[in-house]
Amino acid sequence: MTLSRERAGFYLEQLRAEAARLGEVGRMGLDAAVPSCPGWTVESVVRHVATVYLHKVEILRLGALPDPWPPDFGDRDAIELYDEARAAIVDALESAGTERATWTFNPDDKTSGFWYRRMALESVVHRIDVEQAHDVVTPIALELALDGIDELLYPNLAGPWWAEGDTEHPVDATVRLTAEGRSWTVRADATSVAVSQDAEGDVAAEIFGSAEAVFLWLWGRLDASAVQSAGDEDVVREFRARVSEATQ
Repeated sequence: MTLSRERAGFYLEQLRAEAARLGEVGRMGLDAAVPSCPGWTVESVVRHVATVYLHKVEILRLGALPDPWPPDFGDRDAIELYDEARAAIVDALESAGTERATWTFNPDDKTSGFWYRRMALESVVHRIDVEQAHDVVTPIALELALDGIDELLYPNLAGPWWAEGDTEHPVDATVRLTAEGRSWTVRADATSVAVSQDAEGDVAAEIFGSAEAVFLWLWGRLDASAVQSAGDEDVVREFRARVSEATQ
């Protein structure tokens, strides 16, 4: 899978903007509690994202998972570490380009291009976390939110993770998500999840709303009141719980 130069540029632009905004809001106060991550403060988020960035810098450098990981960053100032890490991940992506062979968790894409989108989306989810902590939430770019729904459904949810039935939420139903004129049909049971980008066939439940609302609901950053649903509400709840399992 090859990421186009135009698409890579879009993701880098979003990564820079989202990472900058996260840092800006982080400076408003590190002690604020993060509503969507019980027990976490803004500092927890800032340190987490810095560590994620530096982990991906090492993956891009090695072409493999770094081991051991992580180093001990506990004595580092959170904002200083974060600023270094956000500069480093952009540099690492630009240096790697989009076609370098490397480790990813996507069975269909083992190139450095995978990490362009992943890091932009990592940044936007956690930008929302710190903004919610300070009650200063700003919009997500429409194109990025739609991409975020795509990525969360595959590979995060519909990867080859369920063959042993290792889920507390088998769902065993078909669910459709619709946002901004696009639809995703998800067929789930205890041992598999399959996603198609269409609106074909009968479903047990449908979830719909703006791209931003659906994206943030899937990630647990908004509650069920942010989206609309039709059909079996038990299926909706079980589907959301299955998504949560896949994103831990």
